[in-house]
Amino acid sequence: MRITQSMLARNFLNNLNTSYSKLAKYQEQLASGKKINKLSDDPLSAMKGISYRRTVAQVKQYEDNFLEASTWIETTNDALDEANQVLQRIRELVVEGSTDTETPSDRQSIADEVEQLRDQLVDIANTKVNDKYIFNGTNTTEKPISTDISTFDGSTTLGINNNPVKIELSKGIYLQVNADGSKVFSDDLFKDLNDLISDLNAGTSANGFDRYLDTIDAHIDNVLSELSQTGARSNRLDLMKERVSQQELTATEIMSNNEDVDIDQVYTDFSVASGAYTAALKVGAQVIQPTLLDFLK
Repeated sequence: MRITQSMLARNFLNNLNTSYSKLAKYQEQLASGKKINKLSDDPLSAMKGISYRRTVAQVKQYEDNFLEASTWIETTNDALDEANQVLQRIRELVVEGSTDTETPSDRQSIADEVEQLRDQLVDIANTKVNDKYIFNGTNTTEKPISTDISTFDGSTTLGINNNPVKIELSKGIYLQVNADGSKVFSDDLFKDLNDLISDLNAGTSANGFDRYLDTIDAHIDNVLSELSQTGARSNRLDLMKERVSQQELTATEIMSNNEDVDIDQVYTDFSVASGAYTAALKVGAQVIQPTLLDFLK
């Protein structure tokens, strides 16, 4: 087959375009740091990349959930700890009021402090996190205790919701983040405290306060039980957070391996392609330089 000048020129231009396309591809990869800048670069890797990005996005969403769960658990723990301290102080006052050396006037003073401590327990029961009440179960927009607690005698109920509040921390895995407010701030607790205040104000003899020690101890045990469960949830939260953090690292690494370029390798490829392109231009200039007049000579 006779090789014509036009065939040489056409082949040269085709090869030159191919070389230029490679050069442009490497240049784009160096600029973006990515292997895939459009779907046609590598359809299979591009589809994998979409899946990897979805996984990373899900993990990051769980991280936000971990922050919310941590806030709930830490606030619950602090509130329960304060409630325990309040009840411990009430117990001290009961012991003090049950001694024979206390006068009716002394017991009235003790009653005043117990009354303040009772009201403090109401404030603790109404603790909020981000405008959500943490001791009213799933009724997070309603106060657990909204009644006048000073007149509460147990004939009605406070009606604290005890449904668990759960937050998803990994796909399909939920952790309860609240304590059971109906156990800690029970109807019996406030009825017993109001009875105690009434007896103190009435100047009841020392023997009449013995029964309150066991009663207060039982309420303290309820608080400690919820504190223990909250501590266990906190420990589990830490373990799950560590696991999800590792999942994020793994997913990010896989995504990076799928999409990110080896800068050194691409720079080398770019240099080679650039040299080849320059050489092709020089050779092409020599090949297509002769004119028809040159062939007629």
